[in-house]
Amino acid sequence: MVARLHRYTRLLIALCLTSSLAACALLQPRDPLNISVIGIEPLPGQELELRMAVKMRVQNPNEEAIDYNGIALDLEVNGQPLAAGVSDQQGHIGRYDEAVIVVPVSITAFSFLRQAYGLGQVGTLQGLPYKLRGKLASGPLGTVRFTDEGKLDLPKGTTW
Repeated sequence: MVARLHRYTRLLIALCLTSSLAACALLQPRDPLNISVIGIEPLPGQELELRMAVKMRVQNPNEEAIDYNGIALDLEVNGQPLAAGVSDQQGHIGRYDEAVIVVPVSITAFSFLRQAYGLGQVGTLQGLPYKLRGKLASGPLGTVRFTDEGKLDLPKGTTW
């Protein structure tokens, strides 16, 4: 009886190890998404708030498609936080495919004043370094985080 119990225990342990190895194979690391900010356009704001639409090109260099159901962004300019935005939009980026995603962001009066003080006499954000951090949400284990860095290239006539 005891020998039979030990045999079942060993069989159960072997099955658990095999299952965990199969699960690890499913959780292979993905290549990071390629994110490029391709545009920033002004939107109507309210009172002391400025609004902008951040356009991003998202490229998926992976063998698996990404289905997302939410986006969050934080934009830092010249080393200082400037804007943040979220969107509950849904979408699909196929394997080895790309998509353009537009996310509205808000700039608070405090962030604006901090940037204006840092700019001094320049009066524009044009050409300043930026860092964009964000995530595409797709469930508890499927959230994809990303970052992008570069220099701002704003539409002509956009001054602060």
